[in-house]
Amino acid sequence: MRAAFIRRLGPPEAIEYGTLPDPRPGPTDVLVEVAATTVNPVDTFVRSGLFRTPTPFPFVIGRDLVGTVAELGPGVDGFAVGDAVWCNSLGHGGRQGAAAERAVVSADRLYHLPPGVDPDAAVAVVHPAVTAHLALLTHGRLRAGETVLVAGAAGNVGSSLVELAVRAGATVVATASAGDRAHCEELGARYVFDYRDPRLAERIRAVAPHGVDVLLDTSGHNDLPLAVDLLAFRGRIVLLAGARSRPELPVGPLYMKDGSIVGVVISHATTAELAEAARSVGTLLARGGLRPRELEHEPLSAAAKTHTRLERGELHGRRVVLRPDLDG
Repeated sequence: MRAAFIRRLGPPEAIEYGTLPDPRPGPTDVLVEVAATTVNPVDTFVRSGLFRTPTPFPFVIGRDLVGTVAELGPGVDGFAVGDAVWCNSLGHGGRQGAAAERAVVSADRLYHLPPGVDPDAAVAVVHPAVTAHLALLTHGRLRAGETVLVAGAAGNVGSSLVELAVRAGATVVATASAGDRAHCEELGARYVFDYRDPRLAERIRAVAPHGVDVLLDTSGHNDLPLAVDLLAFRGRIVLLAGARSRPELPVGPLYMKDGSIVGVVISHATTAELAEAARSVGTLLARGGLRPRELEHEPLSAAAKTHTRLERGELHGRRVVLRPDLDG
């Protein structure tokens, strides 16, 4: 099979495109014919070595896939050859990745793609959407009627956070660039503020005078003094980015508010947590939600180029879908 893979940790140039032996499913695995995959920030972390995880070389990169069941291990129930499926947790913990013509997926990490859902649109959103579910609902413990602040609301994860929070019955305060205001409003954010506004904190306090119940910063800036100041009593700060961040933590104000801070790394989610998030995401996809803002299509051989573009910050609000069938 053709695949995008690495033989060593390193920069995007370490990614090769070539032929590897076809994978074989174990007793509880499913062999999937891959229709599409994509690239997430965490993929660049694994490839570079920033996020340490077992990487048996040659190591196929990539987390997410949408495809079709090609073969079942003898111990697999609930799937049939020809089923449309998706996964967003390959390429970690010793599991080979998704950026190939075929991939082996453990059955407990594979989910049915709802009928009528476009595969390219789905593969573009499942990773940020599952991340958003884990951050907002699993770890953020959001309840209907609460106020959520999403910093970086126009990005891939930020957009999913806004949409999921609105659907959960929360009031959403979003920060983004001025040019992304309309996009955030379309997703359902009640208030949208320019993150560059020198009066930003004042404006947030005006619309959330009792504080925000769940605060999520997708940018990785993690301004904890400001976050704690904006927090409501028993509010939760959820950290989703900033692997190299070392912010100041105002411990006194945090504990006086009964506040909490929790980090969320999708790679650490249990199979049960991922399955719960997948059910939620699948339901929203079937109802026409969680649509990507902008899609690009590239052949699978463009994996290295896409990693480079992502690391350079060239894909704001845009998802690149890599398709094996576009390679000659």
